[in-house]
Amino acid sequence: MATDAEVTSIAHVIQLAVAPVFLIAGIGSMLVVLTNRLGRIVDRARKLEEQLAVSGDDYDLAVNANLHIHARRARLVQFAIGCCALCALMICMVVVVLFIGALFEMNFASLVAVIFIAAMTSFILALLFFLREIQLAIRHLGIVAREKPPVRP
Repeated sequence: MATDAEVTSIAHVIQLAVAPVFLIAGIGSMLVVLTNRLGRIVDRARKLEEQLAVSGDDYDLAVNANLHIHARRARLVQFAIGCCALCALMICMVVVVLFIGALFEMNFASLVAVIFIAAMTSFILALLFFLREIQLAIRHLGIVAREKPPVRP
């Protein structure tokens, strides 16, 4: 049977594990955003490929340029998703190491700190890839401003 000290120790570890669990939820939300963006990129690229097939011109320069941009955007989102997933895995490892340390009364403070720093570095990279993808998307929006139509008397 667990002693009061062991129960208190486990309760303390659970308290420490709550913050990483909220962090995992936030990372999960970021993964939803990223996968939705990837889906939109893929859908748009498929429409562009259909345009190439319909036009009969295998090398329409404008459509091909757009396909290359969408491929770059998809790769950036893919890297961001990978970094987020890696971050979530490392946060899970932090929680596991915290519990193992409590169960076996071992001090893994340095290991927890290293894993957490690596997780945050991975998340920073994911955000940087995401920002780069957004920059690329905005730069290549393709919105053309039209002149105002003349006013008819």
